[in-house]
Amino acid sequence: MTERVKVVTLGCEKNLVDSEIMSGLVHERGYRLVDEANDATVIIVNTCGFIDAAKEESVNTILEMADFKESGKLKALIVSGCLTQRYKQQLMEEMPEIDGIVGTGDFHHINDIVDEALRGKKPIKVGNPLFDYDQKLPRMVTTPRYTAYVKIAEGCDNACTFCSIPIMRGSFRSRSMESILEEVKGLAAQGVREVSLIAQDSTNYGTDLYDSFMLPTLLNRVSDVEGIAWVRLHYAYPGFFTDELIETIAANPKICKYVDMPLQHSEDSILKRMRRPGRQRDTRELVAKIRGAVPDVAMRTSLIVGFPGETEEDFERLCDFVRDMKFDRLGVFAYSSEEDTPAVRLPDHVPDEVKEWRVNTLMEIQRQVSRDNSSKYIGREIDVLVERYDGRSDVYIGRSQYDAPEIDGEVFITGCRAGIGEIQKVRVTHAFEFDLSGEGI
Repeated sequence: MTERVKVVTLGCEKNLVDSEIMSGLVHERGYRLVDEANDATVIIVNTCGFIDAAKEESVNTILEMADFKESGKLKALIVSGCLTQRYKQQLMEEMPEIDGIVGTGDFHHINDIVDEALRGKKPIKVGNPLFDYDQKLPRMVTTPRYTAYVKIAEGCDNACTFCSIPIMRGSFRSRSMESILEEVKGLAAQGVREVSLIAQDSTNYGTDLYDSFMLPTLLNRVSDVEGIAWVRLHYAYPGFFTDELIETIAANPKICKYVDMPLQHSEDSILKRMRRPGRQRDTRELVAKIRGAVPDVAMRTSLIVGFPGETEEDFERLCDFVRDMKFDRLGVFAYSSEEDTPAVRLPDHVPDEVKEWRVNTLMEIQRQVSRDNSSKYIGREIDVLVERYDGRSDVYIGRSQYDAPEIDGEVFITGCRAGIGEIQKVRVTHAFEFDLSGEGI
């Protein structure tokens, strides 16, 4: 009987790409992929281990999937991803429900792991995380047919004191431009219209392979691929955001006017302890330069509150910074102590209840900023990628170039003339906290 495989993905878009490749590999082996866990004879849980909440979700999901050994048809439970890269031994010792483990640098061996687990062995394949995939590996895209993520690099060299990514993903490695372009061409041939380029540090792209910042060149070449309408950039490290990159985003109409640049904090003393590039003055100058060159740009950032040593005064100044900068999109995270990172050894850790209060306070400030920012679109015509139809309300729903898949706002359209996956020009009539509505034109 052909084994039926369910892949469960947790964490970021980079994990999603890894899961899509594992899905392609098991499909190529002849296994059948299924949507429902209770139909699966093999379940692969691709975990996240970035912060405590992600680790907890991963462990809970593993246990939830293990229940299908009793209530479903499950024969083998495989665990992959960042959690296994850090805690392979502990997982296997403390969770006997697990039948096999594969790390972030070895997921291309997933079929061997599955085969061994089905034979009753308990395989562990977790080595050096330094693995780079290319377009030759099979991939089954699970996002809607018109949009896909493309990983342009792996790992990170920035050594932020709070971050465990280098431990789990290794040092920074760019994919070759040829490999990326071949993958994009293949996706476009399948009907993909929007490509989101992702990496832990996308602005550093090319420095290891080509001894130069090659992201502007890559963006232009990806946008030249026939069929691609939007190219979106994620996770731009502020220390490497060059003038050439700003000019490229401004000049190329296919590149979304959307900059996702995690800043982590505003205060110089905190940035120094985080080992982040530059200081607040540099951040303000960079954001002003981007907005000056790309007047309609949507700026997304992420901030960490409760980092060791963050005082009430530091937090109040961070609140003022958010009010002043008026970011279009903002994510706020409570600092999570990650073992084996330098920040764990810093003094003056902030109590969890204080961190939670600071997250909620900062997000409330951002809600008002978002409401104010949304109003600037009223009366404008914008392009919207149509994603679905809501029959109950008789409206189509999509995203503008200023909104990334799943994490940002949506546009509700009446009088839509475009099909799902097509781009419709819309005149905005109403603006809400994160969403817009308007009429198709």
